[in-house]
Parts: sequence; C-alpha cells; structure tokens
Amino acid sequence: VQLQASGGGLVQAGGSLRLSCSASGSVLSIDKMGWYRQTPGKLREFVATIANGSSTNYADFVKGRFTISRDYAKNTVYLQMNSLKPEDTAVYYCNAEAINRYNQRNGYYGQGTQVTVSS
Repeated sequence: VQLQASGGGLVQAGGSLRLSCSASGSVLSIDKMGWYRQTPGKLREFVATIANGSSTNYADFVKGRFTISRDYAKNTVYLQMNSLKPEDTAVYYCNAEAINRYNQRNGYYGQGTQVTVSS
C-alpha cells in the first residue's frame, strides 16, 4: 500500500485546512485509514481513524474541531480541520492498516504534510 498526502500549509489560528490522502497498491486489503501527527522531539500521536463501515475515532484534543471522512471509490481519506490552534502545528501523516493473506495486520504511513498554525 502506498499513501500520498497533500493539503498542508500555513494558516492563522481559527482557520481551516483540509488534508487529503490517496491510497494505491493493495487497496482492497485496507480496513482502516487515519491520521497521526508529530512535532520535533515528540512521539507520533494519534489524531483520527475511520474504519470500513465508516466507524470513526478521534483523539480528545481534536474532537469537535476535526472531521475524518473517506471516499471509498477514490481510495482517499480526508481530514477537515477547523478552529485550528497553534498547538496543532505538526507534520501530519496518513496511515492505513491492511490485512494480508495470512490475516496479519500491517501498518503503512505516507510521507507527511506540514501544517503550521500561526497565532
């Protein structure tokens, strides 16, 4: 599975951005997609996921502000980010979890896209 993320950029606090991530390769094996983020010196942290069937899960710090969605026909996951705060500044990574023929779960990350929120 290959992942290509886009949509990052610079925005003022209170503004919005939408991230996109397109999957290619063994997309039929994907059962969950999501977003993680990382800032220098810190571990990568969970932001949101959406599973097949559209069940969603969010980190507490984005609930009510971010919305994850998925276009199955385009093999694309989106992250709509509203009411952005300076502490949301990070590199955002797209993630996919896929099940192989041996029923083993493998995780994949895209290249990351920078989101910078100015105060």
